[in-house]
Amino acid sequence: MTSPAGLTASLGRRRARWQAGACLAVLLAALYLVHRHWSTVESGAGRLAVADQGWLLAGAVAAIGTWAASALAQQGAVVPRLPGPRLVAAQFAASAANHLLPAGLGGGAVNLRFLTRCGLPAGRSAGALAVKAAAGAAVRLALIALLAPACPGLLRLPHVSPTAVAVALGVVALAAAPLATPWWPRCRRALAGVVDDIRALHARPARAAALWGGSLAFAGLHALVLIAVTRAVGLPLAPLQVALLYLAASSAAALLPSPGGLGSLDAALGLALTAAGTPGAAAASAVLGYRLLTVWLPLLPGLLVLGVLMRRKAL
Repeated sequence: MTSPAGLTASLGRRRARWQAGACLAVLLAALYLVHRHWSTVESGAGRLAVADQGWLLAGAVAAIGTWAASALAQQGAVVPRLPGPRLVAAQFAASAANHLLPAGLGGGAVNLRFLTRCGLPAGRSAGALAVKAAAGAAVRLALIALLAPACPGLLRLPHVSPTAVAVALGVVALAAAPLATPWWPRCRRALAGVVDDIRALHARPARAAALWGGSLAFAGLHALVLIAVTRAVGLPLAPLQVALLYLAASSAAALLPSPGGLGSLDAALGLALTAAGTPGAAAASAVLGYRLLTVWLPLLPGLLVLGVLMRRKAL
């Protein structure tokens, strides 16, 4: 008879295999799209190289603000007061780690260690991460519902190839397969715990304001990064349209467990921009610019901050 510890380990390995399989499928699909549209990607990179530097600087400032917004939302997800500078540094480090592992595992691990180092039990720390994620998803959906009437006809499904549809269905099947395992009842109990935590936090108005305000600022600042990049490369889209396209694309990409949304978010943003009438090269330059400001430029400094925090045992 299998012991509880053995069953837990087995379920953990099974979950890791499903996540790794789904991640691999997403990355292979992304590589296929890049290979198929390489000339468009190359043209987009050339257009980004001569983009307006002022707008790119504005986008970089907005990207920096996303870490402070993330820290505010994380503070709102827990009752105890967290050390502010270390909290912001942890979000910066988490954003770098988040692009190394699938499904946000890197960023989640950094924040989990940070919260436990701050004295929160492991269960409460995991619940705080789930509360923050749930608030972020709710904010994105609310903003989509708010902006969609102001941009009628903008959100429409683009034409996709049968190969892309097959890959998407395969990823969905991989992601849904764990629901048929004994692990699912634990997920339901965890979800109930997250709902209880959200209710408890709303009994403290300051924490609720930090949670929702930080989540709103985080989504808004990421949208501002993309808006600034589209201005820099001369895309003829209104700011509200770009914001709505970003929110819709990021919400769709969140369903696919690629590292930091790499591949899934890039494809979703590219499809959203081209479906809105943007030429392929211009859409590629906007996606590349957004990724440059939010991922590639901060990646090495973020990993260095992560190393410093671990050396100082802040994580």
